[in-house]
Amino acid sequence: MSIRTRVFFALLTLLACLRAGGMAWNQTLNGPGPGQTPADVIIPEGSATQTAERLRQAGVIASPLTFRIVAHLTRAQGVLHAGEFLIPAHASLGQVLDILRHGSPVQHQVTLPEGLTGAQIAAIINALPAATGTIAAPADGTVLPQTYDYLYGTPRAVILARAETAMTQTLRKAWQNRAAGLPFQSAQQALTLAAIVQEETPLPAELPKVAAVYENRLQLGMKLQADPTVIFAATQGHQSGGASITRSDLANPSPYNTYMHPGLPPGPICAPGQAAIDAVLHPAASDALYFVATGDGGHVFSRNFATQLRNIAAYRAALKAPKSPAPLTPSAQRR
Repeated sequence: MSIRTRVFFALLTLLACLRAGGMAWNQTLNGPGPGQTPADVIIPEGSATQTAERLRQAGVIASPLTFRIVAHLTRAQGVLHAGEFLIPAHASLGQVLDILRHGSPVQHQVTLPEGLTGAQIAAIINALPAATGTIAAPADGTVLPQTYDYLYGTPRAVILARAETAMTQTLRKAWQNRAAGLPFQSAQQALTLAAIVQEETPLPAELPKVAAVYENRLQLGMKLQADPTVIFAATQGHQSGGASITRSDLANPSPYNTYMHPGLPPGPICAPGQAAIDAVLHPAASDALYFVATGDGGHVFSRNFATQLRNIAAYRAALKAPKSPAPLTPSAQRR
């Protein structure tokens, strides 16, 4: 065999080896992984060895050694990040590495509903499974109710601080754009009334009407006689709605009892939403001074007590009719 022939066969063999190697590399990098279902994997801060072992435990990769080798050979594509990542079913090694280098971590959410006290808000945040640390109950009215995103390992104090900042910014902007002639000397007073209004109706369309009733009372020097404030006082600030009140509750000397004391209570009794804040700062054009529940979540409004008494009587009569709504709670009857 001539030298030229031997060189030819040597080159042919080399090319075959390179092709086989390329195919093996492509299969290693892009072949389907062992994961049968999507996997939520938490990658800790640490070495590639720790990362590989965590992925193996989650069923995402089959060989930690292969993962480490490929991660090293492709290190120019970026560093591997710690965090919580969602890995698709049968993700290839290349996909896994790309997710750990360039993918977005899993976003968690916490929803803080309107009308919660500081104690209730703290209970929700402290129960978040993907956050760290603990928080004390924030002051009532300092948190803006809405949904907040956060990443795995976020301190609970950071989540609370974001919610408090959101309330500060929302209240400041709303106060700057308030209507003229309102019975408030400060944004904090408006927030205090917004918390009461928030607890009085589940219907967003009624918020400005309820706000008008209480602002009309403030203008006339009438007591607010708001049942949510009585509930707040009776429960030592743990809740401000969802409970009946008794005669002894009405006689509670707490400064939050607006049946006993004129004007606004010392501060908010819950966290009002932006709609309630806007309603207080832009109340409906109304001369109503009273309202009573209708039984379907709404209310009927009146400008004098005689009409209010007739509305209460009409509602009580409706309760006796077939298929009547749920009985009027004691708190709803007293307005």
